Amino acid sequence: MSRTLLYMDISRLLSRAGHAVPTGIDRVEYEYAAHVHAHWADRVVFVAYVPLRGIRVLKRTAVAQFLALTAELWDGRKQPLSNLKWLARRLLSEAALGSGTPPARTGGERPLYLLLSHHHLMRTDTISQFLHHTGAGMSVMIHDLIPMQFPEYNRPGEDDRHRRRIASVARLADSITVPSGQVAADLRPFVPAHVPIAPIAHGLHVWGRGTAAPHDGTQMQDPYFVCIGTIEPRKNHLLLLNIWRELSQTLGAATPRLLIIGRRGWENENIIDMLDRCPAIASSVSEKNELDDRDVAHLLGNARALLFPSFTEGFGLPLLEALALDTPIVCSDLPVFREIAGDAAHYLHPLDSPGWQAAIQNLASTPTRQSLSQLRPTATHPPVQDWPHQVRLGLDFALAEHARRQQG
Repeated sequence: MSRTLLYMDISRLLSRAGHAVPTGIDRVEYEYAAHVHAHWADRVVFVAYVPLRGIRVLKRTAVAQFLALTAELWDGRKQPLSNLKWLARRLLSEAALGSGTPPARTGGERPLYLLLSHHHLMRTDTISQFLHHTGAGMSVMIHDLIPMQFPEYNRPGEDDRHRRRIASVARLADSITVPSGQVAADLRPFVPAHVPIAPIAHGLHVWGRGTAAPHDGTQMQDPYFVCIGTIEPRKNHLLLLNIWRELSQTLGAATPRLLIIGRRGWENENIIDMLDRCPAIASSVSEKNELDDRDVAHLLGNARALLFPSFTEGFGLPLLEALALDTPIVCSDLPVFREIAGDAAHYLHPLDSPGWQAAIQNLASTPTRQSLSQLRPTATHPPVQDWPHQVRLGLDFALAEHARRQQG
């Protein structure tokens, strides 16, 4: 194992301490943090951005407690959100009050600063000051360029903020990991040619299908379908809601059920209006915002299919989970989805409403839920790896590039 000192940034996890359900980026930062906490012992220092104070060192014992409580919450062992919020505030407050000043480098091997979210990437001067003070190199993860490529799907001004993030990476990063080859290709024109970019897929964190009903009592009658993701325009929920409105008008009580799993996001007024006020789908569409990992796995594992009609994605963790649970997949024909699922999914254009409706009705009309292998006997997809495997790949890449920089 490398003896390099790691500065592991967990700013995003701390900022998200009030949320019971993780996003994909939350999951990434947690899995790396949990891995280095477990395996790097005294060679990791946890840090976070503190407004007006810069990047500060966090108390290791409190970070360990925070990571443990986060895992328990996501795993369904319910923790009061106030516990995590309080602990996050305590960590940041203690760091801000002076106990979190990072030591200046006085010689020896350079440390490595690991930033795996976009949390404060636009703060170029703050990061630069930290790197200069500690003598550290920097490895970052860029999850996508969607705010720049598709500003219409994001909050106003997010495209400019993301350009600043990418400019910061181009100036400061020694190496970059991305979740897919598509993101690597998108990013390459924006960073110097000598900065390496490695596509390293995210890992799998999903519990077995099991038989237990979800903790909140949610039980779905077969046939039903699942759509997983934050409720925002680029996820294309409107396509599914309009299909379900039509199905309800033609099939009545025989309409299959749709379960939408994900928190409500931004710029989604039309979607929310349908969810809250469309009587035609009231009995066939359900929305769940607070399901933990086990609940999601149970519902996904017993669904007729995962429906994933996004207009654009940097990755797609629900695809990994569906593949592991042998759940059929109907998804948009995106290059990144083909990277993940190979030919083990049914691909459609995100605006092909008749195609989506036909696929849904075909899956719903089978006598019983059939496995993916039965529906597509010759289907193949890249191997699905767990998070520890993928974290090791990411760390090995970052450390190898860090060592090469020092030798060169």
